[in-house]
Amino acid sequence: MANSFSQVTPELKELSKLFESNTRIDPALYDKYEVKRGLRDISGKGVLAGLTLISEIISTETVDGEERPCEGKLYYRGIDVEEIVDGFIKEDRFGFEETAFLLLFGRLPNAGELERFNRILANYRTLPTSFVRDIIMKAPSRDMMNTLARSVLTMYSYDDHADDISLPNVLRQSLQLLALFPLLSVYGYQAYCHYHDGKSLFIHPPRNDLSTAENILHILRPDSKFTALEAKILDVALVLHAEHGGGNNSTFTTHVVTSSGTDTYSAITAALCSLKGPKHGGANIKVVLMFEDMKANIKDWSDEEAVADYLERLLDKQAFDRSGLIYGMGHAVYSVSDPRAKILKRFVESLSKEKGRMEEYKLYSLVERLAPQVIAKKRRIYKGVSANVDFYSGFVYDMLNLPLQLFTPLFAIARMAGWAAHRMEEIANAGKIIRPAYKAISERKGYIPLKNR
Repeated sequence: MANSFSQVTPELKELSKLFESNTRIDPALYDKYEVKRGLRDISGKGVLAGLTLISEIISTETVDGEERPCEGKLYYRGIDVEEIVDGFIKEDRFGFEETAFLLLFGRLPNAGELERFNRILANYRTLPTSFVRDIIMKAPSRDMMNTLARSVLTMYSYDDHADDISLPNVLRQSLQLLALFPLLSVYGYQAYCHYHDGKSLFIHPPRNDLSTAENILHILRPDSKFTALEAKILDVALVLHAEHGGGNNSTFTTHVVTSSGTDTYSAITAALCSLKGPKHGGANIKVVLMFEDMKANIKDWSDEEAVADYLERLLDKQAFDRSGLIYGMGHAVYSVSDPRAKILKRFVESLSKEKGRMEEYKLYSLVERLAPQVIAKKRRIYKGVSANVDFYSGFVYDMLNLPLQLFTPLFAIARMAGWAAHRMEEIANAGKIIRPAYKAISERKGYIPLKNR
C-alpha cells in the first residue's frame, strides 16, 4: 500500500504544471540584464562577494599583462597545501588536526599547542547522555547527510548557551562539532544498517589516543582494525577536503546564514544541507558508480580505443546515467589541474598495490589522460579540463571499504574545519547581512474579483 504522506497525487501534478507555466524565465533575459547565473561569468570566474584570510585558490597567472590558465594551487592561510601534506608525511604524523588548527587560528601550531588541541578534541568526542539512543536510533534515515543534519540541529537543545554568538562560545561549539561529526555520521550509518538491513549493531566508543582518521576507521569497522597506510591516506583526504575558499556553495551558505546572526547549529546545518546536493558533495559517489558501469561494459580495461569510445558515449548521453557528464573531470575554478587531485593521486597507487587493485588504478589513470581529449573534441569549452579531487577520492574510499552512504559525510567531517573558520571570520568582522539583488521581470497586473476570474 502506498504511503499517502509521500504520494504525489494527480492534483499536485496539475498544480505543479500551473506553477511551471507561470514561472519559466526566458534564458535570454539573463544576458539582457547581465545577470551572472550561479554568480559566475561565462569563463567560470566568480563574482567577488567578500574577502577572506582563510584560504586562496589559484587557477590563473598573468603573463605579459594577459591572464592565462596555470597549474592549480591551494593555500591554507597562505601555506601551500602540498607543502602541508609533505610536511606531516615526512615526519610520519597525521595532519588533519594540525590543518584544522591552522585554518582556525591562522598559523601552524607548535608541538605543545598541537598536543593541547588534540586533547581538547579528544575530550569533546563524547555525545550527550542518551543522545545515541534518543536521537540517532530513532527514525534512522537512508541518507546519512540528513541524519547528520538532524543530529546537529538537535544538539541545539542540549546546549545551555546555544544562541550565544560570542567568539569564545562559537569556538567551543565549533570544536565540539569538529570532534563529534565522525560519531554522528558513523553511528547514524550503523543504526540504519541495523534497523533497515538487519545487520548487527556496532557502536564503538572513540579512543582518545587515535587521530580523527584513525577513529573513523575504528568506530566504523566491526573489528576496529585498519592498516597504517589506510589511516594515513584517509587523513590526507580529510586535509584536502578541509577547506576550499569562501565561494563554494556550502561555505558561502555558512557566510550567508551566519550573517543573519543565527546560532552555530543552524548555520552548520544549512552548510550540511548545501553539501548534500549532488552538484556539490556527491560527485565522488557518481565517479565510483560511473567506473563500475565502465568496467562492466569494457572487456579490456587497457584498450584505449574502447575506453575513449565509452567516454564519448557518456558525453552523448548514451552510457551510465545519460547525463552527458564524465564525472570527476572539470572544476568550476581549476582548469589545468586541481592540486588536491594531484596530491591524492600520489597515494592512490600505494593503496592500490596494498589492496590488489592495480588494474583499476591503471584504468583511472587512463581515463584521466583520455577524458580531456574527448571532451575537447566533443564540446566547446572556455577553459581547460582536468581531473578534480572527486575523481580519486571516491576510489580511495572504495578501497578503504567505506560505504557509499558515508562518502559525503566524510566530506562534511573534513569541511567542518573550514566552515568553522569562515563562520568565525564572518562574526569577527561584523559584516552586514548578506542580501544580493534579484531583478523582478513580471508584468504588472490588476486584481480581478473572484466572481470574474
